[in-house]
Amino acid sequence: MARQLVECVPNFSEGRDAAKVDAIVQTITSVPEVVLLDRESDADHNRSVLTFVGPPAAVADAAFRAVEKAASLIDLTRHQGAHPRIGAADVVPFIPIEGVTLEDCVKLAERVASEIWNRLSIPVYFYEAAARRPERVNLENIRRGQFEALLKEMGTVPERHPDVGDPVCHPTAGATVVGARKFLIAYNINLITADVAIAKAIAKKIRASSGGFPCVKAMGVDLKARHLAQVSMNLTDFETTSIGTVFDAVVREAAAHGVGVVGSEIVGLVPRRALEDAAVHYLKVENFHPDLIVENRLARVLAEQSAGGGSASPPALSDLAKGFVEAVAADTPTPGGGSVSALAGALAAALGEMVCGITLKKKSMVAHHPMVQEARDRLAGLRQRLMEAVDCDAASYESVLAAFKLPKSTEAEQAARREAIESASKKAAEVPLETAQLAVEVARLADSLRPITAPQAASDLSVAHHLAGTALQGALTNVRANLPSIHDTDWVRQMETQIQALAAGR
Repeated sequence: MARQLVECVPNFSEGRDAAKVDAIVQTITSVPEVVLLDRESDADHNRSVLTFVGPPAAVADAAFRAVEKAASLIDLTRHQGAHPRIGAADVVPFIPIEGVTLEDCVKLAERVASEIWNRLSIPVYFYEAAARRPERVNLENIRRGQFEALLKEMGTVPERHPDVGDPVCHPTAGATVVGARKFLIAYNINLITADVAIAKAIAKKIRASSGGFPCVKAMGVDLKARHLAQVSMNLTDFETTSIGTVFDAVVREAAAHGVGVVGSEIVGLVPRRALEDAAVHYLKVENFHPDLIVENRLARVLAEQSAGGGSASPPALSDLAKGFVEAVAADTPTPGGGSVSALAGALAAALGEMVCGITLKKKSMVAHHPMVQEARDRLAGLRQRLMEAVDCDAASYESVLAAFKLPKSTEAEQAARREAIESASKKAAEVPLETAQLAVEVARLADSLRPITAPQAASDLSVAHHLAGTALQGALTNVRANLPSIHDTDWVRQMETQIQALAAGR
């Protein structure tokens, strides 16, 4: 039977409490055959987006468990954030990846929705391809008024009746939107201004519902912690309207309002083709075709060899590491110490996972297996987040460099430049601070494994401990390096307190 793969990208109304997000991730990764691909949390949005993939039945199981855990941890009556929401588990989309149709994902959404209501008493709405009413195809229509309005109107306003369940809003978990859709790119562009009215005006100009670009949903968001306004977008068909197209449009509209763009971000994952198209758009490559990209060519050649019965030798370990090491050695500022520190932390977590895996194969240590498995799952999550930090650190520093290059001829330009430098420097300090926090946790887990794992792997745990220590010290060095550019003394004082606590091992 051909392989079947479904992707699920649930959004949860929690982006500030890492422990709660960790607990939700744990429920997902505990399901056999399910692989967590990405984890994104945003404090301003107070929202986390998780991406996982696997066979349909396993993904459905993981999705329900995640909703169940979120409902037990998140209280919407105490929730505040820039992003609209109606549920603790706000939206749960299923996306066909391989051997599965969109119609199959609709059936999967219906099955999970029934389970959410029957077992959790959380009412469910269907959207996109699973929508049962035309007005509910668009998610923004379902979210009108957010949780607060839904709590008052469900049961009294017929238009707010859910598709599954009684018209009774869960008092703390709200409602959940479940659906099936094609691949979507969540793409945000941050403006060099705190005036959210400008972001809202730009969003209205470019979104499809207001006569802008097709397959673009957009809204203006206030990033209070960063003192920035954001144009937050969903691109529902990047081949119809590309990342490059919307970026150019936002830059153009922002300039008309007298502001610039500090940078952009992708939330979750993005198809390689979308970034290829953006690169071609800006470089104006006249002879481009997908096979010009070495990874594409290599994948095609290996596939042809496999189909023809040939086999390729696995690459040497040194070759796998060579690209990153050469990038560090290059005469460019990124990747630099922050990225290297994050990688050291990721390697420490990986060593811990290896030791756990070896121990789980030993019958003589079966009494310790539950604790070892729990540690292994936790280390896997830490490793993934540290690997994400490798890229995030480089990107944040590039934003600092871009801010310093902004024009400064007039007083207005100087003020905008100072604001951009301040914001970018804060972000550049926050990324290695998170790396340091993750490294402390990796070291703690590595040390806790010593008495419950295979003795012959003790040296690997020692290396993991030393690497985690290096990651911690390197990350803190990078936090301190960004503080002189920040004039917000209260913020700097808070960061220094956190640095001291981490340096002391607390």
